[in-house]
Amino acid sequence: MCFCHNLIKRSSFTERKEDEKLLSVQSPLCQLSGVSIMSVPAEMYSYGAQYWIIAPTMIVIVMIINYIFVPVFYNNQITNCYQYLEDRFSPAVKKFVTFTYVLNIYLILPIFIFIPSLAFAQVTGTNIHLINGIVCCVCIFYTMLGGIKAVVWTDVVQGVIMFASCFLVVAVGVIKIGGFGEVFTRAAAGDRLNVFDMTFDATTRQTFWTASIGNVFLWTGYLGLNQSCVQRMVAVPSIRHARSALWIFCAGFIIITSLNCFTGIVIFAKYFDCDPIKVNLVQKADKLLPFYVQDVVGNLKGMPGVFISCVFSAGLSTMSANLNSLAGIIYEDYIRPFKLFKHTDASANLTMKVLILFSGLYCIVMGLVVEQFGHILQMVVTIASVTQGAVMGIFCLGMLWPWANKHGALWGSAASVIGMSWIIAGAQFAIKNGELSYPPKPTSVEGCAEYGFNVTQSVLVQSMNDVSDNGFSIYKMSFVWYSTVGTFLVFLVGIPVSYLTGSQDLSKMHAKLISPVVHRWLPKEVTKSELVLKTSAVNPDDVHIKEWVFTPAEEQKRKVLRESNEHVL
Repeated sequence: MCFCHNLIKRSSFTERKEDEKLLSVQSPLCQLSGVSIMSVPAEMYSYGAQYWIIAPTMIVIVMIINYIFVPVFYNNQITNCYQYLEDRFSPAVKKFVTFTYVLNIYLILPIFIFIPSLAFAQVTGTNIHLINGIVCCVCIFYTMLGGIKAVVWTDVVQGVIMFASCFLVVAVGVIKIGGFGEVFTRAAAGDRLNVFDMTFDATTRQTFWTASIGNVFLWTGYLGLNQSCVQRMVAVPSIRHARSALWIFCAGFIIITSLNCFTGIVIFAKYFDCDPIKVNLVQKADKLLPFYVQDVVGNLKGMPGVFISCVFSAGLSTMSANLNSLAGIIYEDYIRPFKLFKHTDASANLTMKVLILFSGLYCIVMGLVVEQFGHILQMVVTIASVTQGAVMGIFCLGMLWPWANKHGALWGSAASVIGMSWIIAGAQFAIKNGELSYPPKPTSVEGCAEYGFNVTQSVLVQSMNDVSDNGFSIYKMSFVWYSTVGTFLVFLVGIPVSYLTGSQDLSKMHAKLISPVVHRWLPKEVTKSELVLKTSAVNPDDVHIKEWVFTPAEEQKRKVLRESNEHVL
């Protein structure tokens, strides 16, 4: 089996029960990065606790993934989630969406790996680009040599380090401040605990509705339709195991996100009367956490190192998982079909390693650009949203709207990418021109004199001037809504185009390609021909679980459909 197939082969993970447990533990870690560790506390410090709403919202997100996406991916034995788009629509749709995925990862991956370098440079004063290069080289090395098993094992080890170090740093901070009561008293006085801001204003940076509804679309697509996570969903023996792994992810996500949010509250409580940003001890909010660590636990031997290991663990975990998925997709979809050379196991192995190498080197170079970014969390969400809405929309269109055809899918996803690129570009120009801004909540420097700072009264004034109110503009929309708008654009264009070009004939539809929640609208002869009782070869106790499998006749229909799709859009 060639290297790229080893990335995703189910049997390689289900040979032993220990591997199943390992995948379940690793699932929460594949999407947690240095961004969450560094930028979430900065978000809480600057804008308050509204972001925490994403933690309980993850319960809804996991339910959506478990009952809409997982049955389709698992029962079709899809190891490459984008293969679904070829089976459901056509190769052209698959290639378009995989292109958007590759583009998105190349845009966002340098940010993920730059974060650990940022933390290390803040704590030690070492050149940030030197550290960035070393980190990338280490990650490239073990990802090239070990494949996905190395990624899984290192993710588990790194995840344990990540949680333990974050917990220790926060615990020491709470003790030094004076306990939980004092932390929350200071946070409340600084208006940092207003979680339930029910203002329904699409232009407000974070509200209850933005953090809940907006993040449902963002995270459902990011988690449920992310190749690196789908690999793990289908690598377990049954749907029940896949769903259990996602619920484990949910619990881990809630715990770690709550810890990250509380870290931001603790940082604010520590500096509630002396803002390090205003007195130029820190240049921007994303550097607050390493500054806090050095300030609070720097006198404790080993503690700054524990924190650095935490951020490095998160960054390496995210980069290795994405490098693996990225190399697999580029090879399978953009190199192998052209038959540029003989595709043996050895040549595939070498090609994949070269792809990982060049992708890692690209991240090193792009670190020079990432250094110029402002708020990291906002930038990550904004970049991801260029394509995230299109990906979310096209999968939902395929699984939830049986009448959609390949023309509707292609035009809908293209309209979403173009539309969101236009909106996001307009918003970035508005930010650059000073027409759009998100002022942080007020902070104080009244107590800075105690630390030896000579602060003038002019520094005490917090600029709260917002965007000039010239009525609603699409460019003023909060960046958290971008994925939601992108998803709806796919439906708004895809459904009419499907009807105008001839809707999908439901009698020729394969029920396995449609989510079970809409099977009631499919012809009964289609669903009955594909529903059989499947006994789990791994666990005989799973005999009662019904799974959708293709009968020999349906497999032949599917093969003919694929061959015909090779020559059409």
